[in-house]
Amino acid sequence: MTAPRSAAPRRGVVRLLVTAGGRALVLAGEVDAAAVEAFWSCYGREPVPVDRVDAGSVTALSASGRELLADTLEAAELAGRPVALRPSPVVSAALGG
Repeated sequence: MTAPRSAAPRRGVVRLLVTAGGRALVLAGEVDAAAVEAFWSCYGREPVPVDRVDAGSVTALSASGRELLADTLEAAELAGRPVALRPSPVVSAALGG
C-alpha cells in the first residue's frame, strides 16, 4: 500500500539541515509559496540562524522565497555571523547581484 499523495506536488524544497559543519538552509528547484509556507510552518517566520545557505540549484524563486532568503541573510549580518551563500543565477538576480 502506498501513502496518499497530495493533490499538488511540490516542485521546490526549503530545508534546514544540521550537519557537523553547522546549520544549512537549503533551497532547490522551483521554490514557490507552498515550499516556503511548509518551511515556515515547521520553523516559524523568524529567521533561523544558519552557517550557510545553499541555493545553487534553485530554478525559480517566488516573492516569499526571496523574502525568506533576504531575511535570513540580513539577520545573520545584523548578528555579525558570516553566512556563506551558494546562489544559482536565479537567486543572484533575485537578490540584486
